[in-house]
Amino acid sequence: MERNSYSEEFKKQTVKYILEQGKSMSQLAEELGISAGVLHNWKALYRDDIQLESLVTPERVRQLEQQLRKKELENQEKERENQDLQEELAILKKALHIFSKERN
Repeated sequence: MERNSYSEEFKKQTVKYILEQGKSMSQLAEELGISAGVLHNWKALYRDDIQLESLVTPERVRQLEQQLRKKELENQEKERENQDLQEELAILKKALHIFSKERN
């Protein structure tokens, strides 16, 4: 029996195909002419890489950039509110200090 040698790229593309198909491993093995055990091994080896690659798309990057800008704007607004409250507190402390002196 002759062993076939497959490139890493071929294995990754095959795992991507496996993940996209939704077919049973035995169906895919028959379709591809590669044993189900070998396909299981490749899937275990490359699944995380393929899923990570599918997460890193230009559209996903754009979405994350938009979310980041939105959060930055929210943080800036909260920072301004915080500064306003700190100024208000400082004024109230000064007023309290002034009025407590007048009573004595």
